[in-house]
Amino acid sequence: MQKLVKGFLVFTVSSVVGVAAAAAATTSAPSARTAFMGIDRIALDDPTIIAIFDEANTADIETGDLAAKRGKSEDVRKFGAMISHDHKTVRQLGRDLAAKLGVTPTAPKPDQGAIDHTAAMKKLGALKGAAFDHAFLLHEVAFHAAINKTLLPAIQNAELKALVVKVAPAFQAHMMAAQALDTKLFPNSKKSGM
Repeated sequence: MQKLVKGFLVFTVSSVVGVAAAAAATTSAPSARTAFMGIDRIALDDPTIIAIFDEANTADIETGDLAAKRGKSEDVRKFGAMISHDHKTVRQLGRDLAAKLGVTPTAPKPDQGAIDHTAAMKKLGALKGAAFDHAFLLHEVAFHAAINKTLLPAIQNAELKALVVKVAPAFQAHMMAAQALDTKLFPNSKKSGM
C-alpha cells in the first residue's frame, strides 16, 4: 500500500466531496456513492462500520474484476486489476482487525450499500467499450471519495480508526488515478467541476 500512495497529493475532505458531487452529476456514472449510500441515515457503531468497510472493499473488488475483464482500454483493464488487488489486501486487514477485536460485523438494515452495488454492477454490466471504461472510471472517482466524509468521522474504536486513516490515502490515490485516467481517455467529456 505504501508504494501506491507515494507521489500522490492528499485531497482535503472538501475537495474529495466536490469530486464525488461532480461525478454524481455525470449521467454515465453508475451510483455515485455506491457502498456508502445512505449510511448518513443509519446508526453507525463499530460493528456496522466494519461491515460497511468490508462490503465496500468487496464491492470494489467486484467492479475492479469486471473492469479487468471487460475494459476496452488496456489502461482500464490494468487499473481494474490493481483496484481489485489493493482492495483484497485492505479487506483482509479489516477482517483481521475484526477478529482481533472480537467484533462481529453487522450490516445495516436496510443494506443500502448492497442495493446500490447491485445497481452499479447492473449498469456497468450493460455497457461496452469506451462507454464502459468512462462509466467505470467515474464510478471509481465517486466511490473512493466517500470514505473520509462518511466512515472516518463515525468510527469510535481507536484501532479501527487507525486502520481507516492508514488506508485513506490509498483510497484517495485510487480516486485521483481514476480521475486522471478518465481525463486521459476522455478529454472532451464534460465533468462538471473536475
